Amino acid sequence: MEFNIADKLSALAHPNRLALFRLLMRRYPDAVPAGEIASALNFKPNTASVYLSVLNQAGLINQHRSGTSLMYTADLTGLRGMFDALLSGCCQNRPGICSPVTSDEPIMPTVERPLNILFLCTGNSARSLLAESILNQSGEGKFRAYSAGTRPSPGPRPEVTALLQAKGHDTSTLYPKDLGAFSAPEAPKMDFIFTVCDHAANEECPAWPGQPMSAHWGLEDPVKATGTDAERRLAFQQAYGLLRTRIKAFVALPFETLDRLSLQHQLDDIGRVNSSD
Repeated sequence: MEFNIADKLSALAHPNRLALFRLLMRRYPDAVPAGEIASALNFKPNTASVYLSVLNQAGLINQHRSGTSLMYTADLTGLRGMFDALLSGCCQNRPGICSPVTSDEPIMPTVERPLNILFLCTGNSARSLLAESILNQSGEGKFRAYSAGTRPSPGPRPEVTALLQAKGHDTSTLYPKDLGAFSAPEAPKMDFIFTVCDHAANEECPAWPGQPMSAHWGLEDPVKATGTDAERRLAFQQAYGLLRTRIKAFVALPFETLDRLSLQHQLDDIGRVNSSD
């Protein structure tokens, strides 16, 4: 089915539809349930359904059913088609106007400083603090990890502090931090930003200087675990193990040889690892 470029632009011209599409782009390549989209953007379910239908008909998003839920993903082929039509057709491929948006050059051929990584979640009291601690311990001096929350909690979860201390991590400087502290002019320049909860991934974040690469590494919130004390502690242990597995894979990436697109695929694949084995 052919989609007219005017239809795509018209679909994105409405601010609420644009916000919805941007949410799906932030979550790409994950599929997001319609209900979660409506809740994240504070839309009524029937309103969200109308917006999703318009974007789907314009060829900008894909829809499939999983059980009783309708799931949605951004359609990158459709988006690239829109850009190709704009840049190739309107600019006649003039390099001074339509510069390539990708490069075959390695993303970081030489590393003269530790790479800065920011882990984001909502409260910054559990998952993102675990990730910060794990990477700072296992990053071999090549990485400097930070964490922040979109709505930071008053302090770390005691289960997190106890778990990290038992595993030999220094928790003396570990505390929830506001996301805004990392978008200030004096803040360290980030190279990578990873969201570790769906709620934070759905939120609009600041425009980061230097265009750091990002990916969604979502996992279940151990804070919400129920059952006995042992079962709740196990949930934190499992979150730690999964994050450690993903971070070990991240640290082992051949950054000096990967171009930006290849590295993005690797980051997305790490976010789909669901076992700490």
